Amino acid sequence: MGRVSTAFRAFFGSLFNGDTATRVSQALSSKGLPALMPLDEPVAPEPKPVELKKPEPKKPTQSEAITLLATLQREARLIDFLKEDLSGYADEQVGAAVRAIQRDSAKVLDRFFALQPVVSDEEGAKISVPAGFDAARYRLTGKVTGNAPFAGTLQHHGWEATKCELPQFTGSDSAAKTVAPAEVEVG
Repeated sequence: MGRVSTAFRAFFGSLFNGDTATRVSQALSSKGLPALMPLDEPVAPEPKPVELKKPEPKKPTQSEAITLLATLQREARLIDFLKEDLSGYADEQVGAAVRAIQRDSAKVLDRFFALQPVVSDEEGAKISVPAGFDAARYRLTGKVTGNAPFAGTLQHHGWEATKCELPQFTGSDSAAKTVAPAEVEVG
């Protein structure tokens, strides 16, 4: 038993039982009980203290959506472009900016997701949608009646990710929602 429990037992045992009070007094005065004097109950060895492992501190996390936005901003300036008021610019100026943003954004998407068409046929081609098709892979429009297979014209080939490899966030908790840091020129 623990020392605190033993102390309470000795205190209350001495308070209400004269024999226990005598034995506690002897133990305190002679630094231990005589070997031939048995206790009422066997004394269990004192448990060894359990060493608790300190939990590892939680690593800061960032939403994968914010990681993607931050990368598109850093590498393609996409958010700057989308949030900019373009009414004061000529179409030629906007078009020139869009080329670089489109190219750099496509590189980010390719690196993270390796996007491929869901259907490899060219848009406008006649295709067949099989029976038991996955509604997440095919969206049927127009006059849809009856049961699959369906025949139709491919309006958009769709996109699917062949991988999803976003970089690990290494920042602090306070930066977890930061898409782009404020830039300050000093000097």
